[in-house]
Amino acid sequence: MTSRLERVVKQRLEKLQRIRARGIDPYPHSYHRSHTAQEALAIFRQREKSSEAVSAVKVSLAGRITASRFMGKVAFLDIRDGSGKIQLYFGRDPLGEDKYKLLRDLDIGDIIGAEGKLFQTKSGEISLEVNDFTILSKSLQPLPEKWHGMVDVEKRYRQRYLDLITNEETKPIFIMRSRIIAAVRHFLNERGFVEVETPALQPQAGGALAQPFITHHHALDEDLYLRIALELHLKRLIVGGLDKVYEIGRVFRNEGISTKHNPEFTMLESYEAYADYNDVMSLVEYMFLTTAREVLGKAEISFNGQLIDFTPPWPRLSLQEAVGNYCGLDFEDYPDTSSLRSRMMELGMEVDPAKQRGRLIDELISTCVEPNLIQPTFLLDYPVEMSPLAKRKRGNERLVERFEVFIGGMEVANAFTELNDPLEQRERFRRQLEVRAVDAEVETVDEDFLLALEYGMPPTGGLGVGIDRLVMLLTDKQSIREVILFPQLKAKQ
Repeated sequence: MTSRLERVVKQRLEKLQRIRARGIDPYPHSYHRSHTAQEALAIFRQREKSSEAVSAVKVSLAGRITASRFMGKVAFLDIRDGSGKIQLYFGRDPLGEDKYKLLRDLDIGDIIGAEGKLFQTKSGEISLEVNDFTILSKSLQPLPEKWHGMVDVEKRYRQRYLDLITNEETKPIFIMRSRIIAAVRHFLNERGFVEVETPALQPQAGGALAQPFITHHHALDEDLYLRIALELHLKRLIVGGLDKVYEIGRVFRNEGISTKHNPEFTMLESYEAYADYNDVMSLVEYMFLTTAREVLGKAEISFNGQLIDFTPPWPRLSLQEAVGNYCGLDFEDYPDTSSLRSRMMELGMEVDPAKQRGRLIDELISTCVEPNLIQPTFLLDYPVEMSPLAKRKRGNERLVERFEVFIGGMEVANAFTELNDPLEQRERFRRQLEVRAVDAEVETVDEDFLLALEYGMPPTGGLGVGIDRLVMLLTDKQSIREVILFPQLKAKQ
C-alpha cells in the first residue's frame, strides 16, 4: 500500500516533469536578488514615513514558499528568506494566463525569485505585486505540517535543516552563537591576545583527563589521537615567546553523552605569560560581562528560570569550604583513596571502585556542589592530584592554584596558574602513570612538551572556557544539543 509521503513525492515529481516540459530549468545557476525580505519591508516603511512615492519601489526577492492561497484570478504566496517573511501577490492578468498557471505546479517548500513593486494590501500587509517570477529550486519532499511544526526532538537534531526551516526560534540561537564567539574574539584581540591554530591530530592525547578517539594515519603508519584539549601546544607557544595566545577550536572526548556533554565540542583556551590565576579570574569576569552586554545589551540574564548577574566581582569560594558546606565532609580529613571512598559510601553515594582520590573529589563537586552554584562563582584551590598541570598553591603544598567557574548549576570554565617547573611536571606525569592501570582517564607523558618546558616557560595563567555552555547560558537553553548545529546521535539502523 502506497504511503501518503510516497504519493506526495510522486505528485511533486510529476509537477517537476511538467515544469521541464515547458522548457524551464527548475534548478538554475543563480538569481539576482536586490533586497532581502526585511530590507524590502524597511524601504517601504521608510518611504511611507517620508511621503516618497512608494509605488516607485521595485525589488527582486527570493525565498522558500511557506504558505499559498489561491482566490480565483489572484494568488498569495508567503516566502521566507534568511531575514524573515514577506507576502507575494500574483494577479492572473498582469502575469498572463500561461505564467499564472505555472503557479499551480509550485508547492510549499519550493524556492522562487520574484520581481515587482511593493504595496500595502487592504488589510495593511506590505506585499510584493509580482510581475514576473522564477523557479529556483523545486522541493521534492514535503515540509513538516505547518501547524504542528517539527516537534520530534531527535528529528530536529538529525535534520537540522528542517528544524531551521520550520521552527522560527531555532535560527536566532545559532545567529546568537556566532555573535557570542565574535564577542569573545574581539575581547581577547583588544587585549593583545593572538589567535592561533594547533593540531587536531596529535601523537599523544594530553592536556586533560579524558578518553581520546584514536585514528590511524596510513602514510605514516601511526596511530594518532583527536585532541582532548588545546593546552599543551598553546603552552609550547608561550615557551616560544608568544606571550598572549588563544584558540577557539573543536576538541574530542570519547565519553558519555548528556544534556551537558557532546563527544565533540568547542573550547576557548587562552594563555598569558607573567600572569597567575588571580589575573585570569579578572579576565574571566570581564570577558563574560562584556560578552553579555555586547550580545544581549545587559549584564543580567535569565537561565532556567533564574536571574543571573555577571557584574563583578564574583564570589570566590574555596573547594574545601564548598565540599564541606554542600557534601558534609572535609576531604582533607581523608588523605587517601580508600578512606575517602569509605566516607562517601557511608553518606550513601555510589562510588566507582576504579576512581582515585582526585576523581572522587571531582564526583563530590559534580554531585553536591555544582547544582548549588547558580550565580557566577569561582571555586578555588584543588588537591594537587586533581590537577597535574597546575602550580602548587602558595602556602599549601597539598593544593594547586586552580579555579573552576560555575554558573547556573554547571561548570563553564577552568583555569590554572600553570606549572612551569619541568622536573616537577615530569614527576607529576610519572605519578599519573602509576594509576593508569586502574583509571584510563589520567594524564599521559608528553615528552616533547616536557622538552619545551626545559627551555623555560615564564609564569603563566591559563584558561579554558566551554563555548557551548556559554552559549547555553546566554540563550537560556538547558541542553547542549540545542546550541550545536549537528550534535552527535546514535546512527539509525
